Amino acid sequence: MSASLAGVAVHEPSAAGAVPVAGRAPAAAVIELERALSQIAYLITRHRQHDRTAVEAGVPVSRAAVPILRLLAQSPSLRPGEIAARLEVEPPHIARQVHLLERAGYAESVPDPGDRRAHTVRLTPAGRDAIGRISRAGRQQMLKALANWSPQELQQLATLISRMADDFSAYAASEGIDVPPRATSG
Repeated sequence: MSASLAGVAVHEPSAAGAVPVAGRAPAAAVIELERALSQIAYLITRHRQHDRTAVEAGVPVSRAAVPILRLLAQSPSLRPGEIAARLEVEPPHIARQVHLLERAGYAESVPDPGDRRAHTVRLTPAGRDAIGRISRAGRQQMLKALANWSPQELQQLATLISRMADDFSAYAASEGIDVPPRATSG
């Protein structure tokens, strides 16, 4: 028996060798999906790729700062502890990165309106511009990598990946895992 995954025929293992995944997806397809996602994650998060994107964007920030910029772009302001929790890193890491972003003029600390003893971090106009340029440079690189794909194939991929992200988030939430809000394009 074969199924179709994004227009690609996927052959399910025979009943004797089948490993059901939630009773629906063929194990071979899930294994191939995991392999492909791992390869893509590696390619888009490696240091050299970040350096290339930062140069194309004209934004001299560290690779560790980009997720903070992206997160701050989705919120009016956040406490450093909340940034650390959402990114699942230790608070001292966030404190260092926020300090560097402040020195670069991309972020600023402001009093927390709910608790004057605390502070929140927000993007400055320069920070909003920086993350916009980084995002645009990344999208341009993705468009170049997928230049041989038809508009229909790109739309199908976007639809399926979005659905997958939603399903992963729903599953994580059902397991009691804190799920950050879905990022919007910027």
